[in-house]
Amino acid sequence: MSTATTKVTPYVFVTPAMLLLIAFGVLPLAVALVVSFTDMDISGLANWGNVEFAGVDNYQRLFTDPDFWQAFGNTAFFVLIGVPSVVLVSLAVALLLARSNSRFYRALRSFYFIPAITGIVAIALVWGYLYNTQFGLFNWLLSLVGMPPVQWLSDPLLAKFSVAFVAIWRGTGLNIIIFLAALQGVPKEYTEAAALDGASSWRTTRSIVIPLLRFAIFFVTVTTMIAWLQFFDEPFVLTDGGPLGATTSMSIFLYKEGFRLNQFGYASAGSVVLFVVIALVTVLQLKLRRPDVEY
Repeated sequence: MSTATTKVTPYVFVTPAMLLLIAFGVLPLAVALVVSFTDMDISGLANWGNVEFAGVDNYQRLFTDPDFWQAFGNTAFFVLIGVPSVVLVSLAVALLLARSNSRFYRALRSFYFIPAITGIVAIALVWGYLYNTQFGLFNWLLSLVGMPPVQWLSDPLLAKFSVAFVAIWRGTGLNIIIFLAALQGVPKEYTEAAALDGASSWRTTRSIVIPLLRFAIFFVTVTTMIAWLQFFDEPFVLTDGGPLGATTSMSIFLYKEGFRLNQFGYASAGSVVLFVVIALVTVLQLKLRRPDVEY
């Protein structure tokens, strides 16, 4: 094989992925940026002649819109609750499941992964019945101990935690698999040497195993943070952003403004702001990572 062919071959293999990234990642972002400076509505999809340049009006309106700031605050709340919970729960469960390779533990691994591959509509139906005020399982259990029914999805504060809990439950499955895969790369010599030195299981896990999982923890934290900043599925199907906008995330706010209120230009401005927030948070995480966490 010639030297020229050797240099070109990697680019040939990368080209399809790059074309997909440009078509479904870069190009939509560029279109959203352009549309954010217009007053585009549904009529503009058929005839761009109906679209007028609006300058920065959409951005000025966005930053003075109380609904936008409520959605922004809700998203921050979900991130603060969801990201640490998903990472810690996923890591803890993975460490427990990695203790044995028996048939029972292998079945448990499949069991924990089921929520990650289950449709969100099916999940919403099940959890909707569990949270139901009149005949839901949770309130029935509370009634057994003489407690009154709880408005799980009707109380603004409780609805936040209820929706977040479903998302945490659903989001741990994939991350558990990632941590289990990372645990396979922990050299047994290290843990065996610690056991010979008399180290307890907890001390071995804390001082040897978890530090060796630092890249997996970093990867899961970054991807989970991005996912929660784009939080949409659970609040959309369980509460549609209610009650009183208490569970309206940034993504739901953009969806309602664009596709229900027919304000594509305004919604595009919000999507650009959300992209900038995600980019800044991701860059900050990369900057704050430990120097020994390499790619």
